[in-house]
Amino acid sequence: MSDNGTSQQNSGEDLANLPRTKAEVAVVEHDTLKYHLLGPSLTKAGQDAVDQQKVSEIIYNASKGSKYFNNEEYKDKNLTQKIEKILARKRQLERIDLTSDLRRADECIAELELSRDLSQTVVHVDCDAFYAAVEELDHPELKHVPMAVGKGVLTTCNYHARKYGCRSGMAGFVAMKLCPQLICLPLNFEKYTKKAQEVREVLAQYDPRFQSASMDEAYLNITQYCVDHEMNPDEAVSQLRAQVSERAQITVSAGIAANARIAKIASNRNKPNGQFRVASDRTTILAFMRDLPTRKVNGVGRVFERELDAIGVKTCGDIYAQRAFLSKLFGEKAFHFLMQVHLGLGHTSVRPAEEYERKSVGTESTFRDMSGKEELRAKLRWIAEELEKDLARTQHKGRTLVLKIKLHTYEVLTRQVVPPKAVSTADDLYTYALPMFQKLEREIPGMKLRLMGLRCTHLVSTKKEDVDFFTTKEPNQTPTAKNGKSGPKTNSRRPRAKNANKNSTNSKN
Repeated sequence: MSDNGTSQQNSGEDLANLPRTKAEVAVVEHDTLKYHLLGPSLTKAGQDAVDQQKVSEIIYNASKGSKYFNNEEYKDKNLTQKIEKILARKRQLERIDLTSDLRRADECIAELELSRDLSQTVVHVDCDAFYAAVEELDHPELKHVPMAVGKGVLTTCNYHARKYGCRSGMAGFVAMKLCPQLICLPLNFEKYTKKAQEVREVLAQYDPRFQSASMDEAYLNITQYCVDHEMNPDEAVSQLRAQVSERAQITVSAGIAANARIAKIASNRNKPNGQFRVASDRTTILAFMRDLPTRKVNGVGRVFERELDAIGVKTCGDIYAQRAFLSKLFGEKAFHFLMQVHLGLGHTSVRPAEEYERKSVGTESTFRDMSGKEELRAKLRWIAEELEKDLARTQHKGRTLVLKIKLHTYEVLTRQVVPPKAVSTADDLYTYALPMFQKLEREIPGMKLRLMGLRCTHLVSTKKEDVDFFTTKEPNQTPTAKNGKSGPKTNSRRPRAKNANKNSTNSKN
């Protein structure tokens, strides 16, 4: 069973004995497809009380026969076939001696335990239904009715809409089937960016080197703040949340833990407008992870969740029993990731995103089906202009330019080119993207798109070496990041906070 009470796909034993008749196979495939159609945002806050089985039936019937449905059905069948191969491989492994693999897994666990750092207090702050909350400031009449932001695809829903099963990433027409009275507003990124900056001004008071994970979430290390102000973590975070509410007029939720991975999971425990702390001791951390559904862990999506579930790993506590099989079934990288998840380990180093080596800069746009030649070129030009802004902000040029499109059938295609020089201006980006786009038009007559994007990789910095763009008025501090994902996972120690992490606290304002 999934954490929301919905019956998931077949267990490993069920899949090992798949039904033989076509009718029975069809039933099994449709059950897994219905779960797949619930989408990537199934674990979003506000979904726990929703009858997900009923929601999956509505989504299934509302989208059946559509190009979206056909594409999801195709992906689900491929995943089912992949799982059958995983189970066949596992049956082979069960017939051989895996003593060396078991010993190796135990050695890995022992080695990872030595890296456990319980001296830091890391906080994950997440704005509650951010886009929707910002829109409600301008439209207070929408605070108590189901509303969402985004037209063709929803980007955010308020908590009233979530009660109906609506969630981010859901097609608008499906959301309207779930909640016919749903009000959808268009996106306004300029408005959201300004509001995000207000939130960041507060965060910087607690950790000037906080790390933005996206526009509406960030990681902070408040160890030093707690020492300097003689506060425990719960008090500090409660105060931070109150300041955000006063300054930005929106609410945030927070998770407090010994590392970033657990802090992120904890921030979803008491949404909206709440906080949750996992005490920084090994016993509490292992107990917290033991019964946690794997899907709750950042890095485990609906595909990996189904693969793990098939071999009997439904919770993070189940990982240990299957440890001898993991590297052979999923590879070394997944094996080490799962060992860290089982132990509740994560990075404690928090620093501005600008300090990490950026791999790429890109932008993309989703829209209603578009096929007009001039209309598509205008969209490509607009995306080039948006990418120019992002490249200027991050101070980069790209040696490789990647074009991404999603057809009206939901099939995703990418093409790339290496220009004779590193590019960053809208003119250059459009000039080198257009031939790739024209070639796709010739290959796919009557091409209809619902998404288009450009991305620069193999980046070249445009920063001037004699200028320190990170220096602020206070010495040895770095300004806050506006964007970016987490970088390499490293450990750096800070002084232990006084009175920190003595009890597991569950509070909600």
